[in-house]
Amino acid sequence: MIPGSGKEVAYTVLLMTIALFGGIRMRLLTMPLERDEGEYAYAGQLILQHIVPYKLAYTMKLPGTAAMYAGIMAVFGQTPAGIHAGLLLVNLGTILLVYLLGTRLSGRLTGVVAAASYGLLSTSFSVLGLAAHATHFVAFFAVAGVLVLLRAIDSGRFWHFFAAGLLLGMAFLMKQPGLAFGVFGLLYLLQNAWQQSDWRKPVAWKILLAKSGCYVAGVALPFILTCIVLKATGDFKTFWFWVFTYASQYTSEISFGFGVQMLFRNFGKVAAPAFGVWIIAAVGLAGLRWQGEGRQRAIFIAGLLGFSFLAVSPGLFFRDHYFILMLPAVSVLAGMGVQWGMERLAGGKSAALAAVPVLVFVAACGYALAEQKEMLFEMDPAAACRLKYSSNPFTEAPVIAQYLAAHTAPDEAVAVLGSEPEIYFYAKRHSATGFIYVYGLMERQKYALEMQKQMMQEIESARPRYVVFAKSRLSWMPHEGSPEAAAMSAWIGKFLSDYELVASAERLGSRTEYRYDDDARAYKTQSQNIVGVFKRKS
Repeated sequence: MIPGSGKEVAYTVLLMTIALFGGIRMRLLTMPLERDEGEYAYAGQLILQHIVPYKLAYTMKLPGTAAMYAGIMAVFGQTPAGIHAGLLLVNLGTILLVYLLGTRLSGRLTGVVAAASYGLLSTSFSVLGLAAHATHFVAFFAVAGVLVLLRAIDSGRFWHFFAAGLLLGMAFLMKQPGLAFGVFGLLYLLQNAWQQSDWRKPVAWKILLAKSGCYVAGVALPFILTCIVLKATGDFKTFWFWVFTYASQYTSEISFGFGVQMLFRNFGKVAAPAFGVWIIAAVGLAGLRWQGEGRQRAIFIAGLLGFSFLAVSPGLFFRDHYFILMLPAVSVLAGMGVQWGMERLAGGKSAALAAVPVLVFVAACGYALAEQKEMLFEMDPAAACRLKYSSNPFTEAPVIAQYLAAHTAPDEAVAVLGSEPEIYFYAKRHSATGFIYVYGLMERQKYALEMQKQMMQEIESARPRYVVFAKSRLSWMPHEGSPEAAAMSAWIGKFLSDYELVASAERLGSRTEYRYDDDARAYKTQSQNIVGVFKRKS
C-alpha cells in the first residue's frame, strides 16, 4: 500500500511524473524530424491533401501511423513542434493507461511505479523515445485494448469484447507487430475461460465463441476497412506488394544467429541508462512465482511480456525504438517488483525497511536521468539531434527543403536520391518517385533490381527540375561491391550529368557548411556526409 492518504499520494506522484516527462518533451518539441518521422509526416501531409496512402509514397508499413500524423498535424500544424506535441499527448495518455493497468493488477503503488517507469523509459534517448515512431502509437492502443479486455472479462458484455478487439486492431494498423497484442488478447480470453471452469461449472462454449467472435471482429475491422478504402481508390495492389510481399522479403534478411547477436548488442544499449529499473522489473517477474493468490494475474503479465517481446522480434532487427513495445509490460513488472519487495520486507514490522524498495526505485530513476541529463535537460533540440543521430542529415534537411520551396512552384515535384523523406515534408513538395527510401533498392532481396528499374523510370519520366542527392552511407546502407549498389551508382552518375550543383550542405563535425551556386560547384568536399541540390541544365 502507498503510505498516507493513498489515492491522494498516488495522484500527486502521477501528476509529478506527467509534469516531469511532459516538461522534457516540451523543451525539445522543435527537435528536427528523423527519417522515420519524415516518412510518416510526408504520408500524413499527403492524406491531408486527400491523396491516399501508397500513391506517392511507397512504404511497407500499414497506414495507421500516417493517419495519426495527419490528425495530429491538422490540430497542431505541419511542423516538427506540432508532431512532437501530438506525441507528447499520446505518451502522457499511455502513462495514464499504464498507471491504470498496474493499479488494476496489483494496487496503486504498482500503478504509480509503473507510470513513472514508463515515463522514464519511453522518454529515453536509448529507445529514440523523443521521436514520434509508430511504436508509441502501437503501445497506446495496445495498453488501452488490454485494459478494456480485462473489463470485458469481468462484465461479460459482448460490446466490451468488440471494443477491446477494436483497440487492439488499431494497434495492428499502426504497425504490423501490433498484431502480437491482438493474438495475446485472444489467447488470454480463452485461457481465462478455461481457468475459471471446473467440473461444477464447465466452459459455456457457445457464449465463449460469441465473445471471441466479437473480439476477433473488432481486431479485424480496422484492417478490413483499410483494404476496402484502398481497393476503392485503385491502390490496393501497390499496398499489398509493399506491406506484405516486399515486407516478407525484408523480414527474412537476417539469420537467426545474427539476430541473436543483434538482440544482445542492442538490448544492452537500450537498458543501459535505466538498468536499475530493468533489474527491478526482473525482480517483479521473478516474484510472480511466489504470488500464489494471484496466479491469473501472473499468467496475464507474463503473457503480455512474452507477446511484447514477440512484437519487438519480427525480422530479428531489434532496433532501438522497437523496444518501446516492451515498455508497458516491463513498467508494470517494475511496479510489481517494488510492491512485492515492500510486502516481503513489511513482514519484519519495520516501516523504514519496507520503504527500501521505493528508495531503490527512486535512486534508479535518478541515475537514469543523470546519465542523460545533457540531452534531456541541457542541450538545445538541434544539438541533441546531432549528438544522437551522428552524421545523419536531419538538422540539414529543413535548410535544404527551404531552398527547394523557394526555387520551385507549389505543384512542382522534386526527387530525393536517398532515404530522406523529411525533405519532401519540409518543402511541401511531392516526390517525383514513390520510392521515398532507397534502402530496399540496396538490399539483397529478389525485388531490388526490379525496384531500382521502377524508380529510375519514374524519375526519368517526371524529369524533375531539382534533384537532391544525399551522399551519406547512412542514407543508403549499400552492400559494397553488390550488383544492387553498382547499378544504382552507375545510373546516378549518368542521370546527374544533365544537372548542375546549385546548393550543398556538408556536415563537418558539430557544424554544417552551406554553399550555393558557384561557391557550391567550386568547393572541394572534405567528408562523405554531404547533401547536394542539383538543377536540370535545360
